[in-house]
Amino acid sequence: MKTRITLGLAGVVSCAAFLTAVAVTRDDGGAASALLTPPRGPYVALGDSYTAGPRIPGQNGKPPGCDRSDRNYPALVADGLGLGAAKFRDVSCSGATVADLSAPQSTDDGVNPAQLAAVSAATGLVTVGVGGNDIGFGSVITACVKDGVRYRMESRFEDGTLNDAPCRKRYVSGGTDQVAARIDAAGGRLSAALRDIGRRAPEARVFVVGYPAILPDDGRGCGRATGLAPGDVSFLREKERQLNTMLRDSAKAAGAGYVDTYTPSAGHDACADKDVRWIEPLIPAAPAASMHPNERGERGMAQAVLRAVRAAR
Repeated sequence: MKTRITLGLAGVVSCAAFLTAVAVTRDDGGAASALLTPPRGPYVALGDSYTAGPRIPGQNGKPPGCDRSDRNYPALVADGLGLGAAKFRDVSCSGATVADLSAPQSTDDGVNPAQLAAVSAATGLVTVGVGGNDIGFGSVITACVKDGVRYRMESRFEDGTLNDAPCRKRYVSGGTDQVAARIDAAGGRLSAALRDIGRRAPEARVFVVGYPAILPDDGRGCGRATGLAPGDVSFLREKERQLNTMLRDSAKAAGAGYVDTYTPSAGHDACADKDVRWIEPLIPAAPAASMHPNERGERGMAQAVLRAVRAAR
């Protein structure tokens, strides 16, 4: 279903409506990425909407329901490595969970084959960007936005006046953290998927790609962009960091690399100025899905992947 396809996009967009009632950029100023030697075999990109790049032009690939952009980070990484079409396969799909790596995924416009079917003994490089849909991060954000809107209407407080976190209370109570439990469960599934990749492509370099910073360290001034109560900005940021920690730990345990996109994206979150942000807010100002990377964000993620590939050689 489409609501799952972009981390709960339909629900987030509905909240937005309610609130309103290539070249990879090089990190060292030179041609560093051009110095990267291509992998011995094809590059296969696996992942969800943060990998696919929904609504970033131009949208291409099959099925159309995966909302895959030809300017997403896998495409930019392939370009940075000098890989032509014959040596690059992007099978990422918006809405994908870890389970969709090994089974067909239905979308509103076609079925995406099991992503792991693209990985073989000939594969030289694999990137994996998945996990957010396993913990229902989109639905969590949607619920938190609704709680934030209600909070602001009832309290009439401006951003940062209080540190209330109504959505945290929804998911954390009685010593039980529902989101943390989902993250732990997703970690087990990802570990199994990484072992499968290792069996399919024993000679490939494998990198798990983390999620960029969606929200800022300081929740003040973030209400208009996200609709969240100030304390829930901190709550969601904490959950994203926990998710990235799980991804990093799973990668390490499997002997894979981990690509940190969170650190370089600090200050480029959905609440940052439109000229610098990597993540679009509830009401995007650039072609991108709500609360998802824009083209600048995909370039930044590609840059991080290329750094990791370079460091591993």
